[in-house]
Amino acid sequence: MSPIFSVTSGVSVVPASALPRPAAAAAAAAPAPRTYPEPDPDAVLDLAGVTVSRSGNDLLAEVDWQVHEDERWVILGPNGAGKTTLLSVAAARLHPTRGRVAILGEQLGKVDVFELRPRIGLSSASLAERIPADETVADVVLTAAYAVVGRFTEEYDAVDATRGGALLAQFGVEHLAARLYGTLSEGERKRVQIARALMTDPEILMLDEPAAGLDLGGREDLVRRLSTLASDPAAPALVLVTHHVEEIPPGMTHALLLRQGAVVASGPLAEALTAETLSETFGLRLRLDQRDGRYTARAAGNPTK
Repeated sequence: MSPIFSVTSGVSVVPASALPRPAAAAAAAAPAPRTYPEPDPDAVLDLAGVTVSRSGNDLLAEVDWQVHEDERWVILGPNGAGKTTLLSVAAARLHPTRGRVAILGEQLGKVDVFELRPRIGLSSASLAERIPADETVADVVLTAAYAVVGRFTEEYDAVDATRGGALLAQFGVEHLAARLYGTLSEGERKRVQIARALMTDPEILMLDEPAAGLDLGGREDLVRRLSTLASDPAAPALVLVTHHVEEIPPGMTHALLLRQGAVVASGPLAEALTAETLSETFGLRLRLDQRDGRYTARAAGNPTK
């Protein structure tokens, strides 16, 4: 039997034959329980054998993944690949069915997640839906310092107000501070959400499809600002989820490609993201081009078998 993973130049690649079957169908051939190594103390994120099963299907299957402090990762894959599920596990919002998860030196199941979550900056559609439309932009950002959504009942510290204003300025929306969140454009909301995610000075920042729903101008403005963030050595470790290579900001260092809940490739960006791995990920022969630090992809032929 050939190995599930082949490793070349630090890049893990999984063949299509190794992609997961429905959990019920695979049960009879299930291997012996896996023993997980101790977490890497130098990793801000360390996942081993992470599987998430729902209704007899594996949304994630045996995912191994490490993120270190100076790395900027993009998670890439088609709809339904398990990207958001993986990010939910990594952000301590979801416990896996099995596997070992260590986040910022703490293991899920052995830590109070309510104490851990403020150390993680998260911007996602599910969190955005909870932001009140009648909240001012300034309050949307400031309330993150108190781990709440909605106007906090106490007065804010001057330090918090100063930091909130600086983050709004960093993403070009400081002039909207007094505006109601519900009156903003989609692009403005996305930038406010990222500013909010950074409010607690997190040790790792996770962005779930931050450019989704943006027009061309909004996307390019956001990609430019994220590139500045990714290139800042003082910025936290960064994980960005997308299904479009055009949304990958210059400055990202690593990539993890998912298909049907399994890792297709993982490693340094230039090695993990290739025409071959992208084609395997999306089930379509694709051509991948890079220019000035930006990627584009287009179909090159018939769907892969």
